[in-house]
Amino acid sequence: MPARWRLEIHDSLTSTNDVCIGRGETGEAAGLAVLARRQTGARGSRGRGWTEPPSGNLALSVLLRPETALDRPGLWPFLAGLALHRALRQVSPAAVTLKWPNDVLLHGRKLAGILIERGLHADGAWLVIGFGANLAAAPVLAERTAACLAEAAPAPDAETTAWAVLDALDHWCAIWRDQGFEALRVAWLERAHPVGTTLAVRDRDAQREGSFCGIAPDGALLLSRDGRIERVETGDVLLLSGSR
Repeated sequence: MPARWRLEIHDSLTSTNDVCIGRGETGEAAGLAVLARRQTGARGSRGRGWTEPPSGNLALSVLLRPETALDRPGLWPFLAGLALHRALRQVSPAAVTLKWPNDVLLHGRKLAGILIERGLHADGAWLVIGFGANLAAAPVLAERTAACLAEAAPAPDAETTAWAVLDALDHWCAIWRDQGFEALRVAWLERAHPVGTTLAVRDRDAQREGSFCGIAPDGALLLSRDGRIERVETGDVLLLSGSR
């Protein structure tokens, strides 16, 4: 991991992930972090667009070149989710929780998400992690209701939050390096919705419903359905018990 983060702050960008990818493709060293006070072409996971209020929220991406960027792709959603959770708890008293694999919820509603992209270049593998969090305002979404930290307390500053995320990334990368993925898996479960929570998993046109019964050693979600345990490796997860 980089010994020092190089944080760039921009008033407006199309996409912080795209900036980091472009710089990674041209040989930029690990440790670049790009914060935009506004994004005009942000992207969400699974090819979705990402709608942002005018300003005040977190739009941060980082460029890494870890040796395992392509060998252990299942690691990074959990590490990044733990880092974002830790950072948000540092800047706000809001009781946030994690949802598989790396969404952050407030009272069951999505507060923050992560987009991870990776690739190979002549200079080696690159990994870009994009963090989006509703600090000051929640976007209006047709399919669900989002949350923001300002519901719980005055909204933290985006730059302060960005530095908290970078510090948290260092923290969890050190734990992974010293203790392995199992330590991350246990920590993630401690910060997530409880075992037994009723979930729906949507993947393409299919939907499965069951109860959450943990995370496999490789990061797959374990879903209890009809007396058997099924592995979920991809899909959108919705909480069905409690508020959403």
